[in-house]
Amino acid sequence: MHLEKRSGIKAVIDKANEKGAKRAILINTSGPFHTVKLEKAKKEFQKELDKINFQKTNMTVIKNLDGTPYKEQDNIRDILVNHMISPVRFDKTIEYMMNNGVDTFIEVGPGKVLTGFIKKVNKEAKTISVNDL
Repeated sequence: MHLEKRSGIKAVIDKANEKGAKRAILINTSGPFHTVKLEKAKKEFQKELDKINFQKTNMTVIKNLDGTPYKEQDNIRDILVNHMISPVRFDKTIEYMMNNGVDTFIEVGPGKVLTGFIKKVNKEAKTISVNDL
């Protein structure tokens, strides 16, 4: 991250802490995820999505754009491509799932990032992390 951006973010963190924020920290990321900087990749992704024939399912699939389920009238391609440049609302997704009876979450893959995030949304959630066979 550029030094001037880092110092600006640090100033905001300091101000938030002064004002009594529960927690304000700098999160190190390795790229400009979910930003307009991915506009070129979005266009390429759109081309690939146009090749796919999406079919109806009887499962509920939740959008990380807003934490609500896809509806039949939704344009799935537009929503998926916009995931690339939009903020992730994983917290809303977890809240929706818990409000609709989901009480156990299984994270498959290396690490426990999502498991930890789920616990931040609701400490009572049951979580399982699977990272090997």
